[in-house]
Amino acid sequence: MYLLMPVFFLLGYLLIALEHPLKIDKSASAILTGVVCWTLLVIGMGHGLEIPGYRAGAEHFAEEALLEHLSNIASILFFLMGAMTIVELIDAHEGFSVITEKVKTTHKVKLLWGLSFLTFFLSAALDNLTTAIVMAALLRKLIRDKEDLWFFAGMVVIAANAGGAWSPIGDVTTIMLWIGGQVTALNIVKEVFLPSIVCLLIPLAAASFMLKGNLQRPEATGDPDDEDLVGNFEQNLILILGVGSLLFVPVFKSLTHLPPFMGILLGLGVLWAVTEILNRNRMHTSNRTVVAVLRRIDVPSVLFFLGILLAVAALETAGYLEELAAVLDKTFGNIYIVNLLIGLLSSVVDNVPLVAGAMGMYPLSVYAADSDFWELLAYCAGTGGSVLIIGSAAGVAIMGILKIDFIWYLKRISWLSLLGYLGGAATYYLVNG
Repeated sequence: MYLLMPVFFLLGYLLIALEHPLKIDKSASAILTGVVCWTLLVIGMGHGLEIPGYRAGAEHFAEEALLEHLSNIASILFFLMGAMTIVELIDAHEGFSVITEKVKTTHKVKLLWGLSFLTFFLSAALDNLTTAIVMAALLRKLIRDKEDLWFFAGMVVIAANAGGAWSPIGDVTTIMLWIGGQVTALNIVKEVFLPSIVCLLIPLAAASFMLKGNLQRPEATGDPDDEDLVGNFEQNLILILGVGSLLFVPVFKSLTHLPPFMGILLGLGVLWAVTEILNRNRMHTSNRTVVAVLRRIDVPSVLFFLGILLAVAALETAGYLEELAAVLDKTFGNIYIVNLLIGLLSSVVDNVPLVAGAMGMYPLSVYAADSDFWELLAYCAGTGGSVLIIGSAAGVAIMGILKIDFIWYLKRISWLSLLGYLGGAATYYLVNG
């Protein structure tokens, strides 16, 4: 039964991909996949099958492993919910209008380039997950047609992951490599920036030939005579506090060494207090309080995250990912090919355990800090997840928020992402090979 885990994982993946034809919500498929994989793992241990780290008679091994993974998963989910709440608070106070009103162009190509570069650099300063959540809110304010909205969102996923790959705080995997001593902050910026920008430019250039005409903006909402309209002071205050709290997260992490979700919760707590004060005279009617905004949080997306991460954690606990990394190393040996394949695999399974496996297999005595192997791993693991929308945290978040169809993304965006991914890797090889 233990050997059936990869089969059920792929079956669950297929159900997620066929969400719309089957009319089964992807969150249900993800949750079932996660629980079934852990159940099969426990059954396999009961039949005495060898699992790395498992000793016969260790009755609580599965429970301990699950709880260990759950602590990491919970930190991601709390971060996601905190960031989504902050973004919804900014939106409820019409803070994004301050930005969207300054975006005058409706030309598809011009807007695509502008938003993609904004995402690219914002992702490096924040991280790709937070940036994706912010940009999803902006896109809803700028684009009315669903097809255009999804296409721009797909490009945002590519830009967010490309931007996160060259920054030591832009992606979970680069943070892991930075903290582990495999890369240094200045070197990762210097060596990976060019491949990352190429990874974005190639899809942008191709998309520019595909897009024609102008976008349709969403119709303005709200009655100008409504007494509950937000004033300019509130708009600007909540926008500054909200964006400021997001930008403060990496600073908070560096100062306290606490997980990023603690920084997000700090920012949420400040915003919560401020919005309570602003809305104290209209608590029963305002839709702008945190209590009201929490009802708008997309809980199914959070559960989708939970299911996917649980399933991947089960595969990691069973040793499949470590075995996979070992097979890649023995089969190919070449660091460029191994890293390219790790990047493509990260579009199917989470890049964190893949990078963790590589860090365990190759100590610093084999590949020194800032060697080609670690730099290319940072690029490939950070950008490869864009090839499939559920291959990165940014993609999963945008998929949930904007209800993007997996098959649609596969047809319209995956090939663009793959071109950019290979182009960036080729750029790194030409410069450093």
